[in-house]
Amino acid sequence: MAEVKIPKATARRLPLYYRYLQFLHDSEKTKFSSADLSEAVKVDSATIRRDFSYFGALGKRGYGYDVESLLAFFKRLLNQDHLTNVALIGVGNLGHALLNYNFRQTNNIRISAAFDIDPEITGTIQSGVPIYKMAELKEQLQQQQIDIVILSVPMEHAQEITDELVKIGIRGILNFTPLRVSVPDDIRVHNVDLANELQTLIYFLDNFKEDGSLINPMAKENLTATPNLNN
Repeated sequence: MAEVKIPKATARRLPLYYRYLQFLHDSEKTKFSSADLSEAVKVDSATIRRDFSYFGALGKRGYGYDVESLLAFFKRLLNQDHLTNVALIGVGNLGHALLNYNFRQTNNIRISAAFDIDPEITGTIQSGVPIYKMAELKEQLQQQQIDIVILSVPMEHAQEITDELVKIGIRGILNFTPLRVSVPDDIRVHNVDLANELQTLIYFLDNFKEDGSLINPMAKENLTATPNLNN
């Protein structure tokens, strides 16, 4: 069978589909249609069918999709049939929130080690996760066979720590810092900038209508400039 190249946009939607399948399975549903999935995840039916088509015949015409078999398929596809350990670097306010987040509730992922420079928390266990000194980074990552890291450190230290991770052999970084770190081509970085996402949301609220059409900037300026006739 020829290798099929999956578009990045499709790959990003796969965990969303997997989560909905888990929900259906927990609700004891046995089948669903692309229209059902479209309504739940807010992705149009044609896109969903196209995404699924990359993996062959996943459904049956006139029946839809079988929840149990498709859940098992996506579990294998997303490597959710075994536990994946990741490390957290930086246990500040955001880091603590990430430690408290129960990844395993919806994914077979676990933060198994965290690292920080604060002597008050290193050597302790926070939310069931041991906090190590940064000096132990290489030893623990290699010992625990961790090759995925969540980066939640001050921006000025992000590149320096990333360079160290590259030397250790990390394959993937989920970057919560505002800095777009530089890495070799064989290492994947996903950037999560909460401030940027919020700013984007505000921009869309201010400049686009509910149907997606652009609000007339001139109309907004004219409305703001309208004189008060009561003066």
